[in-house]
Amino acid sequence: MKKKLLTVLLCVSLVGTLAAGCGGKDKEESSSGDSSDEKKSKVILITMDSTDQHWVSVDRGAKEEADKLGVDYAWMAPDKKDDAQQIERINNAVADGADAIMIAANGPDSITSALDEAKGEGIKIIYVDSPANTEAEATFATDNEAAGRTAGEELIKGLEAAKITEGKIGIIGVNPATQSTVDREKGFRLAFEDSKYELLETQFGEGDAAKSQDIADNYITDGCVGIFGTNEGSTVGAGNAVKGDGGSVIAVGFDKSDAILSLVEEGSLLCVMSQNPDVMGSEGMKAAVKAINGEEITEKDVDTGVSVISKDNVADFQ
Repeated sequence: MKKKLLTVLLCVSLVGTLAAGCGGKDKEESSSGDSSDEKKSKVILITMDSTDQHWVSVDRGAKEEADKLGVDYAWMAPDKKDDAQQIERINNAVADGADAIMIAANGPDSITSALDEAKGEGIKIIYVDSPANTEAEATFATDNEAAGRTAGEELIKGLEAAKITEGKIGIIGVNPATQSTVDREKGFRLAFEDSKYELLETQFGEGDAAKSQDIADNYITDGCVGIFGTNEGSTVGAGNAVKGDGGSVIAVGFDKSDAILSLVEEGSLLCVMSQNPDVMGSEGMKAAVKAINGEEITEKDVDTGVSVISKDNVADFQ
């Protein structure tokens, strides 16, 4: 009897030991799995505002690429073009633990200190659309001066086709600090060198369509034969003013939105320079991840290009 009892106890002891061994192995494998989980890189996009369709497209391109690369991504944008709001977003991105910031600088000088502080925290900076005056890992933007010159050349063609070889030209800017639109204006003015047209002093509408329309209305009242809008809001404003006047003035502009395409289709805008904001977003995201991982970025200043959209090809962009 004692012999049988001893045999049973030994079996129970052996089973317990095996069970404990199996349990210990499962816990060790689970712990190893947890330790292999890598923290996702965090990239935050900060644009000039959240209203222009241009920025929505930049966000879309960045988000699609972030999803492919497994990046923790967020879009932080001011509700209007405002340096103080953009600085606040930069500080928020730092506090939120961003590894990289993709940014379109509203005021290239105003936000430089905030970006330098972010870089001091080890955060990588990528410019999309509009750079600030501090070094970044890479810039993905339109060659704005060249595109502005193309806009001027297109307006001259349109005016000459209408037998208008002289007259006043109005320009609607965003503000004197936004480098991208300043460069577009510079290129636009260069196109009119040695011509008989008179380019008036630039008026600034802060990228607001309603304010820009008021400026365009005043240009029309002043007898302008042509108007140039340097961004989405100013272009919508110029197109609406021309539409309200019955189309006696020829206007060209920048960017591609549903409102702009409709104005081109109906002839209120002669043409617009369409940027590639989705490319800015996607390529900017790729560069941000490379910078975070310490990989080399071979192209640091990339022209993302423009297309001229007119009534002849507007259907291709709708």
